Amino acid sequence: MKKVRIGIIGFGNVAYGLVKILQEKKDFYMKEFGLEFLVTAVVDLKKGTAYNPEGINLEALINHTSLNEIPNADHPNWNAVNMIHNAETDAIVELSYTNLKTGEPAVLHIREAILSGKHVVTSNKGPVALHYRTLHTLARENNVQFGIEGTVMSGTPTLRLGTEILRSSGVNAIQGIFNGTTNFILSEMENGSTYAEALLLAQEFGYAEADPSGDVEGFDTAGKVAILSQLIFGETINPSEIEREGITDITPDDILAAKKMNSRWKLIGSVKKVDNKILASVKPVMIPYSNALANVMGAMNAIEYETELLGPVFLIGPGAGRIETGYAILQDLISIFN
Repeated sequence: MKKVRIGIIGFGNVAYGLVKILQEKKDFYMKEFGLEFLVTAVVDLKKGTAYNPEGINLEALINHTSLNEIPNADHPNWNAVNMIHNAETDAIVELSYTNLKTGEPAVLHIREAILSGKHVVTSNKGPVALHYRTLHTLARENNVQFGIEGTVMSGTPTLRLGTEILRSSGVNAIQGIFNGTTNFILSEMENGSTYAEALLLAQEFGYAEADPSGDVEGFDTAGKVAILSQLIFGETINPSEIEREGITDITPDDILAAKKMNSRWKLIGSVKKVDNKILASVKPVMIPYSNALANVMGAMNAIEYETELLGPVFLIGPGAGRIETGYAILQDLISIFN
Protein backbone atom coordinates (compact mmCIF):
# COMPACT_ATOMS: atom_id res chain seq x y z
CA MET A 1 0.00 0.00 0.00
CA LYS A 2 1.44 3.34 -1.07
CA LYS A 3 0.68 6.36 1.10
CA VAL A 4 0.20 9.62 -0.80
CA ARG A 5 0.52 12.72 1.37
CA ILE A 6 -1.35 15.72 0.00
CA GLY A 7 -0.99 19.40 0.81
CA ILE A 8 -3.87 21.66 -0.25
CA ILE A 9 -3.61 25.38 -0.97
CA GLY A 10 -7.04 27.04 -0.79
CA PHE A 11 -9.93 25.29 0.92
CA GLY A 12 -12.96 26.29 -1.14
CA ASN A 13 -15.51 24.27 -3.08
CA VAL A 14 -13.05 22.18 -5.09
CA ALA A 15 -10.98 21.23 -2.05
CA TYR A 16 -14.19 20.35 -0.20
CA GLY A 17 -15.23 18.15 -3.11
CA LEU A 18 -11.88 16.37 -3.18
CA VAL A 19 -11.92 15.72 0.57
CA LYS A 20 -15.53 14.53 0.40
CA ILE A 21 -14.63 12.01 -2.32
CA LEU A 22 -11.61 10.78 -0.40
CA GLN A 23 -13.70 10.36 2.73
CA GLU A 24 -16.42 8.37 0.98
CA LYS A 25 -14.27 6.26 -1.34
CA LYS A 26 -11.04 5.84 0.60
CA ASP A 27 -11.39 2.06 0.89
CA PHE A 28 -12.18 1.71 -2.80
CA TYR A 29 -9.04 3.58 -3.87
CA MET A 30 -6.95 1.49 -1.50
CA LYS A 31 -8.36 -1.74 -2.93
CA GLU A 32 -8.49 -0.69 -6.58
CA PHE A 33 -5.22 1.25 -6.90
CA GLY A 34 -3.23 0.40 -3.78
CA LEU A 35 -3.18 4.07 -2.81
CA GLU A 36 -3.95 5.53 0.59
CA PHE A 37 -4.51 9.26 0.28
CA LEU A 38 -3.66 11.33 3.36
CA VAL A 39 -4.37 15.06 3.51
CA THR A 40 -1.52 16.17 5.73
CA ALA A 41 -1.65 19.95 5.30
CA VAL A 42 -4.20 22.58 4.32
CA VAL A 43 -3.66 26.32 4.16
CA ASP A 44 -6.22 28.98 3.28
CA LEU A 45 -5.89 32.77 3.44
CA LYS A 46 -9.15 33.20 5.34
CA LYS A 47 -9.68 29.87 7.09
CA GLY A 48 -6.23 29.32 8.56
CA THR A 49 -3.97 26.28 8.61
CA ALA A 50 -4.13 22.64 9.69
CA TYR A 51 -1.25 20.16 9.69
CA ASN A 52 -0.83 16.57 10.76
CA PRO A 53 1.91 14.50 9.07
CA GLU A 54 -0.11 11.35 9.81
CA GLY A 55 -3.16 12.74 8.05
CA ILE A 56 -5.85 15.23 9.06
CA ASN A 57 -9.25 13.77 9.95
CA LEU A 58 -11.29 14.18 6.76
CA GLU A 59 -14.63 14.44 8.52
CA ALA A 60 -13.27 17.27 10.63
CA LEU A 61 -12.04 19.04 7.48
CA ILE A 62 -15.52 18.83 5.98
CA ASN A 63 -17.39 19.93 9.08
CA HIS A 64 -15.22 22.79 10.39
CA THR A 65 -15.44 26.23 8.79
CA SER A 66 -12.14 27.25 10.39
CA LEU A 67 -9.03 25.14 9.79
CA ASN A 68 -7.63 26.52 13.03
CA GLU A 69 -10.37 24.73 14.97
CA ILE A 70 -9.73 21.23 13.62
CA PRO A 71 -8.78 18.88 16.48
CA ASN A 72 -5.73 16.59 16.50
CA ALA A 73 -3.83 18.87 14.16
CA ASP A 74 -1.22 21.58 14.50
CA HIS A 75 -2.01 25.10 13.35
CA PRO A 76 1.28 26.74 12.37
CA ASN A 77 1.30 30.32 11.11
CA TRP A 78 2.07 29.27 7.54
CA ASN A 79 1.34 30.85 4.22
CA ALA A 80 1.23 28.68 1.11
CA VAL A 81 4.98 28.82 0.45
CA ASN A 82 5.76 27.98 4.09
CA MET A 83 3.51 24.95 3.84
CA ILE A 84 5.14 23.77 0.62
CA HIS A 85 8.59 23.86 2.21
CA ASN A 86 7.76 22.65 5.73
CA ALA A 87 4.91 20.14 5.52
CA GLU A 88 5.46 16.45 4.81
CA THR A 89 3.75 16.11 1.43
CA ASP A 90 4.25 14.21 -1.81
CA ALA A 91 1.91 16.36 -3.89
CA ILE A 92 0.59 19.89 -3.70
CA VAL A 93 -2.99 20.58 -4.80
CA GLU A 94 -3.07 24.24 -5.84
CA LEU A 95 -6.59 25.67 -5.57
CA SER A 96 -6.10 29.39 -4.95
CA TYR A 97 -8.23 31.97 -6.75
CA THR A 98 -8.06 32.28 -10.54
CA ASN A 99 -6.15 35.19 -12.06
CA LEU A 100 -6.24 35.26 -15.87
CA LYS A 101 -4.06 38.39 -16.06
CA THR A 102 -0.85 37.15 -14.39
CA GLY A 103 -1.66 33.69 -13.00
CA GLU A 104 -0.47 34.74 -9.54
CA PRO A 105 -0.30 33.70 -6.77
CA ALA A 106 -0.79 30.20 -8.19
CA VAL A 107 2.29 30.43 -10.45
CA LEU A 108 4.49 31.14 -7.44
CA HIS A 109 2.98 28.23 -5.50
CA ILE A 110 3.39 25.81 -8.41
CA ARG A 111 6.99 26.84 -9.07
CA GLU A 112 7.94 26.51 -5.41
CA ALA A 113 6.35 23.06 -5.18
CA ILE A 114 8.04 21.81 -8.36
CA LEU A 115 11.43 23.13 -7.27
CA SER A 116 10.89 21.35 -3.95
CA GLY A 117 10.50 18.05 -5.81
CA LYS A 118 6.75 17.75 -5.30
CA HIS A 119 4.12 16.84 -7.85
CA VAL A 120 1.48 19.51 -8.47
CA VAL A 121 -2.18 19.19 -9.42
CA THR A 122 -4.44 22.16 -10.10
CA SER A 123 -7.79 23.13 -11.58
CA ASN A 124 -6.70 26.79 -11.65
CA LYS A 125 -6.94 28.10 -15.23
CA GLY A 126 -4.70 31.15 -14.71
CA PRO A 127 -1.24 29.57 -14.47
CA VAL A 128 -2.06 26.99 -17.14
CA ALA A 129 -3.51 29.41 -19.69
CA LEU A 130 -0.62 31.84 -19.25
CA HIS A 131 2.42 29.75 -18.30
CA TYR A 132 1.77 26.09 -19.07
CA ARG A 133 4.82 25.50 -21.25
CA THR A 134 7.22 27.04 -18.72
CA LEU A 135 5.71 25.15 -15.78
CA HIS A 136 5.51 21.86 -17.68
CA THR A 137 9.18 22.16 -18.67
CA LEU A 138 10.15 23.00 -15.09
CA ALA A 139 8.27 19.93 -13.82
CA ARG A 140 10.01 17.67 -16.34
CA GLU A 141 13.42 19.08 -15.39
CA ASN A 142 12.69 18.32 -11.72
CA ASN A 143 11.29 14.82 -12.36
CA VAL A 144 7.81 15.62 -11.09
CA GLN A 145 4.43 15.78 -12.80
CA PHE A 146 2.03 18.67 -13.33
CA GLY A 147 -1.62 17.61 -13.44
CA ILE A 148 -4.16 19.97 -15.02
CA GLU A 149 -7.12 17.87 -16.20
CA GLY A 150 -9.68 19.94 -14.29
CA THR A 151 -8.83 23.26 -15.93
CA VAL A 152 -11.15 22.99 -18.95
CA MET A 153 -14.19 20.78 -18.28
CA SER A 154 -13.90 19.85 -14.62
CA GLY A 155 -13.98 16.07 -14.11
CA THR A 156 -14.96 15.33 -17.71
CA PRO A 157 -11.69 13.95 -19.17
CA THR A 158 -11.38 16.53 -21.93
CA LEU A 159 -7.62 17.00 -21.99
CA ARG A 160 -6.70 13.32 -21.78
CA LEU A 161 -9.04 12.65 -24.67
CA GLY A 162 -7.24 15.21 -26.82
CA THR A 163 -3.63 14.78 -25.72
CA GLU A 164 -3.55 11.00 -25.36
CA ILE A 165 -6.40 9.12 -27.00
CA LEU A 166 -6.94 11.33 -30.06
CA ARG A 167 -3.41 12.64 -30.61
CA SER A 168 -2.54 9.97 -33.18
CA SER A 169 -5.78 10.64 -35.09
CA GLY A 170 -4.62 14.14 -36.02
CA VAL A 171 -6.67 16.89 -34.35
CA ASN A 172 -7.33 19.74 -36.78
CA ALA A 173 -9.79 21.89 -34.84
CA ILE A 174 -11.64 22.13 -31.54
CA GLN A 175 -14.87 23.83 -30.61
CA GLY A 176 -17.11 23.55 -27.61
CA ILE A 177 -19.32 24.88 -24.86
CA PHE A 178 -16.89 25.50 -22.03
CA ASN A 179 -18.93 27.62 -19.63
CA GLY A 180 -21.94 26.20 -17.79
CA THR A 181 -23.17 29.59 -16.58
CA THR A 182 -23.68 31.01 -20.05
CA ASN A 183 -25.15 27.77 -21.36
CA PHE A 184 -27.66 27.76 -18.51
CA ILE A 185 -28.62 31.39 -19.18
CA LEU A 186 -29.13 30.78 -22.90
CA SER A 187 -31.17 27.65 -22.16
CA GLU A 188 -33.42 29.62 -19.80
CA MET A 189 -33.85 32.40 -22.34
CA GLU A 190 -35.06 29.81 -24.81
CA ASN A 191 -37.66 28.84 -22.20
CA GLY A 192 -38.94 32.44 -22.15
CA SER A 193 -36.78 34.27 -19.62
CA THR A 194 -35.09 37.57 -20.34
CA TYR A 195 -31.31 37.75 -19.96
CA ALA A 196 -31.67 39.52 -16.60
CA GLU A 197 -34.15 36.91 -15.31
CA ALA A 198 -31.97 34.02 -16.47
CA LEU A 199 -28.88 35.55 -14.87
CA LEU A 200 -30.70 36.00 -11.56
CA LEU A 201 -31.79 32.36 -11.63
CA ALA A 202 -28.23 31.26 -12.41
CA GLN A 203 -27.03 33.21 -9.38
CA GLU A 204 -29.73 31.66 -7.19
CA PHE A 205 -28.64 28.17 -8.27
CA GLY A 206 -24.99 28.99 -7.63
CA TYR A 207 -23.95 28.80 -11.29
CA ALA A 208 -23.10 32.49 -11.53
CA GLU A 209 -21.07 34.71 -9.23
CA ALA A 210 -22.34 38.00 -7.82
CA ASP A 211 -20.10 39.58 -10.48
CA PRO A 212 -20.77 37.32 -13.48
CA SER A 213 -18.60 39.21 -15.97
CA GLY A 214 -15.91 36.53 -16.11
CA ASP A 215 -18.49 34.07 -17.41
CA VAL A 216 -20.97 36.13 -19.44
CA GLU A 217 -18.34 38.25 -21.18
CA GLY A 218 -16.35 35.20 -22.26
CA PHE A 219 -13.18 35.60 -20.18
CA ASP A 220 -13.52 32.15 -18.58
CA THR A 221 -13.99 30.47 -21.95
CA ALA A 222 -11.05 32.40 -23.44
CA GLY A 223 -8.79 31.01 -20.71
CA LYS A 224 -9.89 27.48 -21.59
CA VAL A 225 -9.35 28.05 -25.30
CA ALA A 226 -5.82 29.24 -24.51
CA ILE A 227 -5.20 26.03 -22.58
CA LEU A 228 -6.44 23.87 -25.45
CA SER A 229 -4.23 25.80 -27.89
CA GLN A 230 -1.15 24.97 -25.83
CA LEU A 231 -1.92 21.35 -25.09
CA ILE A 232 -3.32 20.24 -28.43
CA PHE A 233 -1.49 22.46 -30.91
CA GLY A 234 1.60 23.40 -28.90
CA GLU A 235 0.98 27.11 -29.43
CA THR A 236 0.84 29.71 -26.66
CA ILE A 237 -1.78 32.42 -26.99
CA ASN A 238 -2.64 34.90 -24.27
CA PRO A 239 -6.36 34.84 -23.37
CA SER A 240 -6.44 38.62 -23.80
CA GLU A 241 -5.45 38.20 -27.46
CA ILE A 242 -8.35 35.89 -28.29
CA GLU A 243 -11.25 37.37 -30.24
CA ARG A 244 -13.96 37.53 -27.59
CA GLU A 245 -17.64 38.41 -27.42
CA GLY A 246 -19.98 37.50 -24.56
CA ILE A 247 -23.72 36.85 -24.41
CA THR A 248 -24.90 40.05 -22.72
CA ASP A 249 -26.30 41.53 -25.96
CA ILE A 250 -28.42 38.52 -26.88
CA THR A 251 -32.12 39.40 -26.68
CA PRO A 252 -35.33 37.36 -26.62
CA ASP A 253 -35.80 38.43 -30.25
CA ASP A 254 -32.45 36.84 -31.11
CA ILE A 255 -33.52 33.62 -29.38
CA LEU A 256 -36.80 33.61 -31.33
CA ALA A 257 -35.03 34.28 -34.62
CA ALA A 258 -32.74 31.31 -34.00
CA LYS A 259 -35.73 29.08 -33.23
CA LYS A 260 -37.31 30.00 -36.56
CA MET A 261 -34.09 28.85 -38.23
CA ASN A 262 -34.10 25.56 -36.26
CA SER A 263 -31.06 26.75 -34.33
CA ARG A 264 -29.93 27.74 -30.85
CA TRP A 265 -27.48 30.32 -29.57
CA LYS A 266 -24.44 28.90 -27.81
CA LEU A 267 -21.30 30.60 -26.50
CA ILE A 268 -18.68 28.72 -28.51
CA GLY A 269 -14.97 28.63 -27.81
CA SER A 270 -12.95 27.46 -30.79
CA VAL A 271 -9.34 27.00 -31.80
CA LYS A 272 -7.66 25.61 -34.90
CA LYS A 273 -4.31 25.79 -36.62
CA VAL A 274 -4.26 27.01 -40.22
CA ASP A 275 -0.99 27.48 -42.14
CA ASN A 276 0.97 27.37 -38.87
CA LYS A 277 -1.20 30.13 -37.42
CA ILE A 278 -3.58 29.73 -34.49
CA LEU A 279 -7.12 30.99 -35.03
CA ALA A 280 -9.04 31.25 -31.77
CA SER A 281 -12.30 32.88 -30.76
CA VAL A 282 -15.04 33.04 -28.15
CA LYS A 283 -18.42 34.24 -29.40
CA PRO A 284 -22.14 33.46 -29.54
CA VAL A 285 -22.95 31.25 -32.51
CA MET A 286 -26.26 30.06 -33.90
CA ILE A 287 -25.92 26.28 -33.94
CA PRO A 288 -28.43 24.22 -36.00
CA TYR A 289 -30.42 21.56 -34.14
CA SER A 290 -28.70 18.91 -36.27
CA ASN A 291 -25.37 19.69 -34.57
CA ALA A 292 -24.79 17.84 -31.29
CA LEU A 293 -23.61 21.06 -29.60
CA ALA A 294 -27.09 22.57 -30.04
CA ASN A 295 -28.58 19.88 -27.83
CA VAL A 296 -26.30 20.51 -24.84
CA MET A 297 -28.62 22.30 -22.43
CA GLY A 298 -28.54 23.72 -18.91
CA ALA A 299 -25.17 23.96 -17.18
CA MET A 300 -23.57 21.10 -19.10
CA ASN A 301 -20.38 21.50 -21.16
CA ALA A 302 -19.28 19.79 -24.35
CA ILE A 303 -16.29 19.59 -26.67
CA GLU A 304 -15.93 18.52 -30.28
CA TYR A 305 -12.55 17.46 -31.65
CA GLU A 306 -12.30 17.47 -35.45
CA THR A 307 -9.82 14.76 -36.42
CA GLU A 308 -8.26 13.53 -39.65
CA LEU A 309 -8.90 9.81 -39.10
CA LEU A 310 -12.14 9.74 -37.11
CA GLY A 311 -13.89 12.92 -38.16
CA PRO A 312 -15.71 14.73 -35.33
CA VAL A 313 -15.44 13.23 -31.83
CA PHE A 314 -17.89 14.63 -29.30
CA LEU A 315 -17.77 14.54 -25.50
CA ILE A 316 -20.37 15.95 -23.11
CA GLY A 317 -20.18 16.23 -19.33
CA PRO A 318 -20.22 18.55 -16.34
CA GLY A 319 -17.88 21.51 -16.57
CA ALA A 320 -18.10 22.71 -12.97
CA GLY A 321 -19.13 21.68 -9.47
CA ARG A 322 -17.21 20.87 -6.33
CA ILE A 323 -17.53 17.08 -6.56
CA GLU A 324 -16.99 17.13 -10.32
CA THR A 325 -13.86 19.27 -10.13
CA GLY A 326 -12.67 17.47 -7.02
CA TYR A 327 -12.81 14.31 -9.09
CA ALA A 328 -10.62 15.94 -11.75
CA ILE A 329 -7.99 16.54 -9.08
CA LEU A 330 -8.29 12.93 -8.00
CA GLN A 331 -7.91 11.70 -11.61
CA ASP A 332 -4.56 13.44 -11.82
CA LEU A 333 -3.38 12.19 -8.43
CA ILE A 334 -4.20 8.59 -9.33
CA SER A 335 -2.47 8.99 -12.70
CA ILE A 336 0.66 10.31 -11.01
CA PHE A 337 0.94 7.75 -8.22
CA ASN A 338 -0.68 4.60 -9.61
